[in-house]
Amino acid sequence: MQVKAKRLTAISSAVFFEMTQLKSEIAKRGVRIIDLGIGSPDMPPASHVQTAFQNALKDPRVFGYATTEGTEEFRSAAANFLESRYGAKVDPDTEVLTVMGAQDALSHISVAVVDPGDVILIPDPCYPIYEVTALLVGAIPYRMPLRKENNFLPDFSAIPSDILHKAKLMILNYPSNPVTAVATHSFFAEVVEFAKQHEILVLHDAAYIELTFDGRTSPSFLATPGAKEVGIELHSLSKTFNFAGPRLAFAAGNREILSALRIVKSNIDYGVFRATQLAGTVALKEHPETHITHVRKLYQARRDAFLQPLQEAGWEIEPSLATMFIWLKTPNHMKSREFSRQLLEKTGVACVPGVGFGPEGEYYVRFALVQSEQILQEAAKLIAAAF
Repeated sequence: MQVKAKRLTAISSAVFFEMTQLKSEIAKRGVRIIDLGIGSPDMPPASHVQTAFQNALKDPRVFGYATTEGTEEFRSAAANFLESRYGAKVDPDTEVLTVMGAQDALSHISVAVVDPGDVILIPDPCYPIYEVTALLVGAIPYRMPLRKENNFLPDFSAIPSDILHKAKLMILNYPSNPVTAVATHSFFAEVVEFAKQHEILVLHDAAYIELTFDGRTSPSFLATPGAKEVGIELHSLSKTFNFAGPRLAFAAGNREILSALRIVKSNIDYGVFRATQLAGTVALKEHPETHITHVRKLYQARRDAFLQPLQEAGWEIEPSLATMFIWLKTPNHMKSREFSRQLLEKTGVACVPGVGFGPEGEYYVRFALVQSEQILQEAAKLIAAAF
């Protein structure tokens, strides 16, 4: 009897599984692994957020079922955060939905708004769930190349008319994982115009919006005039507030899209643990600028510590503009999979092959800045010596 559903045959995690297996094999040989693969923050939330979580757990009422849309307090804090930081105004009652991490909404959005045979426009390279969400519902993912000559922004004019005719949803992500690019206000204005012209819904994944470097900022899609008419934006507390484990994020924007997403979520899960929402409310309301500035400086220092030995060794380097990642060209035009395997075997340093994010990621690899400056510098020196 065939156990797996046929739809799973279209989903491949071969690259990631291969690297996980290799890490395990090499670790068994006694080699120290410096894991720069998964982008999981290695720091806890701010102390006052931890205290809020601990205090919330003392209230017996938090252990009951939570509602799908989230608490009024968290949604209000999210709406105020959007307006105060990005100038994006939303109604907390109808234009904000609490979700269990950004991946929750990314996984469910196609179930909510896309039918089998519809096209979902996704960037290439991109976070793998963008393609997976299409495949799980029988939709067709269409990859929009992100290339240096276009500042790693998609070229909408290059999308064929037959694809545009079938396109129902477009997923974007700025600052971008894995290419670390930052979008502009003018680009988002172009997105709104394009979406209206072709009747395409937009989901902007803003998980890394606060992790910007060298004094730059990243705009919110929702601050663009007309954005709420065509799309929603996802904001994650995982990266901004080191709140990865508790799983908390919010979707904001178009109320019809959020209503459809809410229907899906109310039938699949129920609601985010209320203690998590209480702590998340505190994160959004109390001293967010102090915490965010600290996190930005920390990742920027880690970026610089990692890149310095490689620059000194003559590597072709383009410093990350944002996110918690380094997007690095492989030496001597090596295939990303082969380089990642050799790197792990020679040095114990683990990264993610760029091809795992899509065809346009070939000849690149991604490193996550999830270790101390000292360890990152050590890893970079090992890389420079090995290649």
